[in-house]
Amino acid sequence: MQLKVNMSPGVLKFLFLAVFLFFSHSIKAEPIAGQTVILQILDKITAKVKSLEVDVNDKVIFESLNIEIYACHANPPEETPEDFVLLKIFDNINIENSKLIYQGWMISSSPAATPLEHPIYDLWLKECKIDTDS
Repeated sequence: MQLKVNMSPGVLKFLFLAVFLFFSHSIKAEPIAGQTVILQILDKITAKVKSLEVDVNDKVIFESLNIEIYACHANPPEETPEDFVLLKIFDNINIENSKLIYQGWMISSSPAATPLEHPIYDLWLKECKIDTDS
């Protein structure tokens, strides 16, 4: 017994296009590694905002906070803008006592999803800068 299928060329094109679109959404470009992170810090007592530029694999001290940057990545230009940074933050309560208060990834578009919880400071990722010269 032989099964005969009659499909018009329009139906075949539609099915091909539907399958192509379905699988093309699952293809994403890899994030681009950045070299410099721009952070913003709000001092809740003075209500002043300060921007800090920190290179990847470097650290900076801001007031009692010691911030270490391990990686930053940004989505490629053809995708939704998004920056990610991997960092550790220590609070230097006094010279002998440093306490880890944050460790993990921060996301630029969702600062409330991965917040720094500190009584004096709010810190969020502004941008992961990509070196366009290389």
